[in-house]
Amino acid sequence: QIKNAYRKFPELLAAAQFPKKVKIVEVSPRDGLQNEKGVVPTETKIELINRLSKTGLSVVEATSFVSPKWVPQMGDASEVMKGITRAENVSYPVLTPNLKGLEAALKVGAQEVSVFGAASEAFTKKNINCSIEESLDRFEKVMEVALEEGLKVRGYVSCVMGCPYQGDVDPEIVAEVAKRLYEMGCYEISLGDTIGIGTMDKTIAMLDAVNVPTEHVAAHFHNTYNRAIENLVIALARGVAVIDSSVAGIGGCPYAKGASGNVATEDVLYMLDILGIEHDVDFKNLIDVGDYISSEIKKDNLSKVLLEDLDFIEERRQDIIE
Repeated sequence: QIKNAYRKFPELLAAAQFPKKVKIVEVSPRDGLQNEKGVVPTETKIELINRLSKTGLSVVEATSFVSPKWVPQMGDASEVMKGITRAENVSYPVLTPNLKGLEAALKVGAQEVSVFGAASEAFTKKNINCSIEESLDRFEKVMEVALEEGLKVRGYVSCVMGCPYQGDVDPEIVAEVAKRLYEMGCYEISLGDTIGIGTMDKTIAMLDAVNVPTEHVAAHFHNTYNRAIENLVIALARGVAVIDSSVAGIGGCPYAKGASGNVATEDVLYMLDILGIEHDVDFKNLIDVGDYISSEIKKDNLSKVLLEDLDFIEERRQDIIE
């Protein structure tokens, strides 16, 4: 996929000023596990988070304070937050779609929360049963309380390159929702290709439309059609230095048909190593974590990277970039 990007946009990538370092936001405990059909034991979730905390990751999205009626897998959010061993220099954001969720998160010592919007009216209606404008009004109330309590708030925008219900999404709508969340006080805006429908051309058009400062933008691209890595190369070339990913490629959105598979963190790290971009993650340790959670939930590990591949990074770099 990296080679695909270099073939299609040789001039863009030859002139690109890639970030020196990329922050990985590991989303497997929340976005990864929320769509699992079988209930994952609380102890397994806690163990996953604790193992991820020892890999050098600086952000591990822990859980979601949503109604168990809508997302049963996240019904143990408070128990998970109470049970994890919080490492120094690791942030554990949680999703809080409403004031009730925020109150529950505050009770267990959450220090960072996330709100979740979308650039599609159809998706917003299906997901939280209101319009985009109404959803932003709701988030404003959550934001006010969170900021008053001294919490950092991250904003997600779903369906930035396509929607399972309405099809195409206007990049200008993405830009408007992202801007509103940023102006409300979100320190970082994560742009989500929720069903992995994005292409390199769509990635360029979407990022060109978004007028949030690039240092406050993250890319959250699903790998449904095996295009996440090439799209991420384009995002990096545009200056994006934060990437959301899920160890072993687990997860997807329970409200988005076909949204199987976040991009695997292992594949993202391999891409970064090939491009010569720092990430501070212990790659071998992370591969072990991916194998652990895949075994626990009895799913195939969707990462394409094997331990032995780490010995050939320089060779792959020469092959792709030169």
